[in-house]
Amino acid sequence: MRNSRSALLAVLAVVMTVGALWLTNRAVVPKKASWDDVVAEAKKGGYRLITTEELWKRFKKKKDSLLLVDTRQGWEYRAGHIKSAVNFPMEPTWLARWRKKGELAKFLGKDKDRTIIFY
Repeated sequence: MRNSRSALLAVLAVVMTVGALWLTNRAVVPKKASWDDVVAEAKKGGYRLITTEELWKRFKKKKDSLLLVDTRQGWEYRAGHIKSAVNFPMEPTWLARWRKKGELAKFLGKDKDRTIIFY
């Protein structure tokens, strides 16, 4: 009886270990965002979407009043970005946004007069 209980515990431990390794080492492919996803996210977050033409007009008119935040990864930012944009890398998932919410608030500061545009 004692040997069978030990064997069962050993098998259970191996199965749990293999399961944990399988779950943590799987490749996770992020979902491609559709335009509907972007609109829903903007509405949920209280953001207003603007066109690239409107952004360009604002940029030419009042360059210093805009804070352009590039949320792509560092290597993507280094590969090319709008000249005055700052990089705040953030994965495009709700968990990443939730976890970095406090960091983003510190990063942006308290300037209420500035227009902030994420891309």
